[in-house]
Amino acid sequence: MILDILFKVVGGLGIFLLGMKYMSEGMQAVAGSRLRKMISAVTDNRIMACCIGTLITGIVQSSSVTTVMVVGFVNSGFMTLMQAIGVILGANIGTTVTAWIIALNISKFGLPLLGVAAFFFLFSKRERVRYTAMALLGLGMVFFGLTTMGDAFKTPEVKEYLTQAFTVMNGTTYLGVMKCAFFGMLATMIVQSSSATIGITIVLAQGGIIGFDTAAALVLGLNIGTTVTAFLASIGSSTNAKRAAYAHIIFNVIGTLWLIPFFFAYVKGIDAIFVHLQGFFARTQEGWDDVTAKIALVHTGFNLINTIIFLPLMKPLAHLVEKLVPEKKVDEINRLTYFDIRMLDTPALGIVQSKEQILFMAESVEKMAGWLGEVLTSDEQLDELENKIFHYENIMDNVQKEIVVFLSEMMTGQIPHDVMEEARREMRMADEFESLSDYLLNVLKGHVKLRTNQLILSPEGRLELLDLHNRVVEYIKMINDAERNGNTDILGRAQTDSENITRQMKEYRRLHLLRLSESKTSPLHSLVFTDMLNNYRRMKDHALNIAEVIAGDK
Repeated sequence: MILDILFKVVGGLGIFLLGMKYMSEGMQAVAGSRLRKMISAVTDNRIMACCIGTLITGIVQSSSVTTVMVVGFVNSGFMTLMQAIGVILGANIGTTVTAWIIALNISKFGLPLLGVAAFFFLFSKRERVRYTAMALLGLGMVFFGLTTMGDAFKTPEVKEYLTQAFTVMNGTTYLGVMKCAFFGMLATMIVQSSSATIGITIVLAQGGIIGFDTAAALVLGLNIGTTVTAFLASIGSSTNAKRAAYAHIIFNVIGTLWLIPFFFAYVKGIDAIFVHLQGFFARTQEGWDDVTAKIALVHTGFNLINTIIFLPLMKPLAHLVEKLVPEKKVDEINRLTYFDIRMLDTPALGIVQSKEQILFMAESVEKMAGWLGEVLTSDEQLDELENKIFHYENIMDNVQKEIVVFLSEMMTGQIPHDVMEEARREMRMADEFESLSDYLLNVLKGHVKLRTNQLILSPEGRLELLDLHNRVVEYIKMINDAERNGNTDILGRAQTDSENITRQMKEYRRLHLLRLSESKTSPLHSLVFTDMLNNYRRMKDHALNIAEVIAGDK
């Protein structure tokens, strides 16, 4: 009997968690383009950022996923600290949607919904229908998992044992409330899912194993426990990413601590509000759904009150985390957080972060080209700029690797066709930008080689090289601007300018070979110089490849 009960609890919890995952992935796939528009619309307007955080979390069904995503966006430079705090405040409200879904009186339809949705998911050819069915399949699994766990807890022996076990942290005293909050925090930290904790809490309350006061106290604790995921994601990230994670922790910890002294008054207030709202909730004979709706109201009310309190205090909160996490003295280079597997739970939004890294690579290439131009123009040896170019080339190698690993991991999951195509496009562009950085470095190496061998460019050769450099740099900037602005009509102009650069490069090579035939330059000098010219031609070719990707040709 013990094994049978254990199997039901473990199996029911597993089905519940898998259902949450399917529901989240299905809704993301259906609303993917809208989610990307929402996250791109985040501004420093705290109310707008909060609303967007609420909507996104309501769709992805996990505040942990949203906060990890926000930490990743701040780490990649896509989002500022103030914007991140606003989204995090909203995420705490959005995560309460899970409890309201469970509060719906449709648990008896969980298994039929699961079965019907599974057929559409498996056999439908239309992508939108398939992912909608996936979301409904997840919803059915959520209710079926809860029902399975509930059946295990209904056994008289189990109910009696669990009721006695939970008397240790009964939420009828202040000490009991603190014990419950601690237990809820610990459980959420272990499973790293507030949805799982609140699901189990609701099942225990529905079965009469714990009272409403105890359930409400557990809910307080899970709000602290859910912050551990964002904290783990911030380890090894940029200063601002750490600040975003700390802001989440401070918000939830202070929000929980100040409410504990007023806990019983808060619970009475929830009871009074629920009496007025009771007509909106379907009731079973056992009254279980009443308890579920009240727990959902506790969760929503708690986060709503704290958000209203903290919204005007966003700037002081930002200043506080800035003091807690001071700026590093060394320059920081933005990195992806592909190593955090939770980023892969939001492919529709994760693709936004990798896109930001592509733009970072584009900006880095422009910086390297600018520094190289200064090196080629100067009559003096500019060691600092030369070292920067070498340093950035290593960074570009690492960022390209991170993008490829991140997107490859993402493409192994259930993702919509448009996200798959965007991932392939970004992988191709990352490769092209990394190649551009290689050829910029090759030109610098050629310049260093000439200097090491005490070979000086002729005035004509120097002017030709600088002219070609400026033409190629302007060409790269034009294509990068097209990528930033989403200009898909760039290809025609890019092809025309490419042919002009090729003709100019061949002309400069012809003039140089003429000088060589007239013994105005040495063979070694000629070898290095023509190699530098060829590197610019290859840069132009890779930039043209990027233009073709932007236009959708490759």
